[in-house]
Amino acid sequence: MSEIQEILTRFWDQLIAQPSGPLAFRLILQPIMVTILAILDGIKDARAGRPLYTWTILTDLAHRGGYLREGLKRVTRVIVFALVMDAIYQFMVLGRFYPGEALVTAFVVAVLPYLVIRGPIARLARHWSQRGTADDKAQ
Repeated sequence: MSEIQEILTRFWDQLIAQPSGPLAFRLILQPIMVTILAILDGIKDARAGRPLYTWTILTDLAHRGGYLREGLKRVTRVIVFALVMDAIYQFMVLGRFYPGEALVTAFVVAVLPYLVIRGPIARLARHWSQRGTADDKAQ
């Protein structure tokens, strides 16, 4: 059990230490990149009248696979970039590479923001679009 505790402690310490350590810019750059992708995709979803992305993944078994493939395709470059940057960080700071930690970091900085942002952006875009249509009809 001490090995698991050591792994979790090291991972938590590195995740907390990363914002002030070398290559800290990646913890800002990667979420910004994926946020831009999520905004663009959310607007496309609203224009196409598609259901909310994350909600569909969680509730619709028939469309889950397609939505996951589409989202993964959109954020693959950011995930690869996150993995490479985390590997460089680990080698610089720790002197070795921990792939599990790199995967979790990539998920936190690339995948999670995409899942959280895309649906609400689609909802906002749909609301603004409907509001614009209602204003046009009132004139």
